[in-house]
Amino acid sequence: MLKKVYALICTRNNDLGGVTKKLVSYLSRCSIDIKLLVDQKSIFSAYKKGFDHINPNDEDIIIMCHDDIEILNSEKEFISLLLKELKDENTGFIGPAGTKYLGKDSIWWDHERWKAGYHSGAVFHTKEDGKPYPTEYGPLSKVTALDGLFLAVTAKNLRKITLDKPNYFSGAWDFYDIYYTTTMHKIGLNNRTFPVKIQHQSNGDLVGRDSWHSNRVAFSLENDKDFPIYV
Repeated sequence: MLKKVYALICTRNNDLGGVTKKLVSYLSRCSIDIKLLVDQKSIFSAYKKGFDHINPNDEDIIIMCHDDIEILNSEKEFISLLLKELKDENTGFIGPAGTKYLGKDSIWWDHERWKAGYHSGAVFHTKEDGKPYPTEYGPLSKVTALDGLFLAVTAKNLRKITLDKPNYFSGAWDFYDIYYTTTMHKIGLNNRTFPVKIQHQSNGDLVGRDSWHSNRVAFSLENDKDFPIYV
């Protein structure tokens, strides 16, 4: 049976901005089935409802991504990468950037560990002239945790974890990526960075909001006995 690829994308309303329209157009050209999750109350419940609604076959591929990204690979290369990187049934999530070593602070992009060579992958950002430039974290590899701007996984393996928000999180939108990907790692599947070229229109300003910090602290306390979480 041929694999289908689905994209679950949270967005504020149906009046899509230019970047989101460009992303939707790109994914459509890739023959990806797009599910826009509009005006949701929580990213956890949005992904859960979206996944349940499409009810994919086990071999299908699920993308969960931000609405403010651009994929710079050609359409053909992008689909080829997804199929190749998710061919191994022991692969959990794949994404552009993450870390092999998650410390007690639960911050995957911690600068000291970045300097020590624990991080992996790259994400493109935008210069003032509009041109993309890469933020390079390190060589592609297996990782413990991945950044949530873009995640892909087979439906079969996504069903092995829960998408529901854990009770210890108070914030509805933060730390889902660390929770999902470390959970996948803990059940013995291999998260990996792969050479997808993602240009992110945000520089991570939301990490300053209270819910991000509260969820980070809650995650750290809940996983206290597990740290460091590493590959």
